[in-house]
Amino acid sequence: MLRIIRLILLVSALLLLTPWLTSYAYGTSNGTGNKTIHIEAADPPKAPSATVFGKAIGGVTPSDLFYIDATDNARDMSVSLYLTNAPELTPYLRYLILEVGVYFEGSDGQWRKALLRNGEPVPNTYITLRNSPVSLMLTGYTRYKVTVDSGSFYCLTSHTNGGNLSPRFYLIVEPV
Repeated sequence: MLRIIRLILLVSALLLLTPWLTSYAYGTSNGTGNKTIHIEAADPPKAPSATVFGKAIGGVTPSDLFYIDATDNARDMSVSLYLTNAPELTPYLRYLILEVGVYFEGSDGQWRKALLRNGEPVPNTYITLRNSPVSLMLTGYTRYKVTVDSGSFYCLTSHTNGGNLSPRFYLIVEPV
């Protein structure tokens, strides 16, 4: 019985001390005076997360990053998603691969995979520690959300000396 209690306490302590991979998101549209595009970062509870610890390979919980309201904008948009703290993450992560999804809100309020101007779906897009930014072209008169649909990582060590293993994202939307 004493062994079971010790095991429960040990597992609880490990879970409390293990760093969590969470995301921070910031967005902006360019300063061209176009006030018809609004960007909103997803709330932290909706941001992707994962539990990381040394020598661990794991997956990332899918979630929302940004909401783009371009319902009053007729122009097409160039959307660039940046991972802003890759140099800070590389000593701790061998790799971080995140599949970026883009969805539009239909008239019924349901989110569907975004389409290109020719009607084809937005191609699979991945952001990693080495290929930031990723860029997408979106049409106007629509509300979008940019998400992380899936992802994986390999954590070398979680001893960050007080640092944080959370990727930080930045989004820029520019009319074309």
